[in-house]
Amino acid sequence: MNTKLIEILMAPWPWYISGFLIGLLMLGLVFLGKTFAFSSNFRTICAACGAGKFIPFFDFDWKSQIWNLIFLLGAILGGHLGMHLQPEAFTPTLSASLSNDLQAMGLEAPQGMHPKELLGAEIWNSPGKILVLILAGFFIGFGTRYAGGCTSGHAITGLSNLQLPSLIAVMGFFIGGLVMTHFILPFILPLL
Repeated sequence: MNTKLIEILMAPWPWYISGFLIGLLMLGLVFLGKTFAFSSNFRTICAACGAGKFIPFFDFDWKSQIWNLIFLLGAILGGHLGMHLQPEAFTPTLSASLSNDLQAMGLEAPQGMHPKELLGAEIWNSPGKILVLILAGFFIGFGTRYAGGCTSGHAITGLSNLQLPSLIAVMGFFIGGLVMTHFILPFILPLL
């Protein structure tokens, strides 16, 4: 393969190229009559495993969603390959003020995508951190179902289709993130 092409593929791409490619993806999905969303894969996986026999929510034609499962698998595989082929791209550059804020909360600046105190291997020694992660997962799952979709479903599919419920959901996602970051997380971290 051409060395120049590999360099282009391995370099970080500007936002306008990513945005254009997401727009093309959405246009293609509209013509195919499909919607893009990751959280619906959980429902598809549960239905494929037979949960529809016990819970009506999972009783649907899951085979029609195999394309979305392949997309999910591709996203996981692509992230894994990207992290191992170009690990320096997965190390964020933090501003001095963010580093100071993290230190004030008792966290080191992350060496990867997240502070090790929150998601590193040592959390398994802390029942409090495990409980927080379980509760966070529950709230994310509940919120996703309550909102009728996840951030990708609402922010990409819903907003591109000019759906008011998606605009409201995306505003709620941002407000929730700000409340968590500025009010709840500083209260929880010292308890862990």
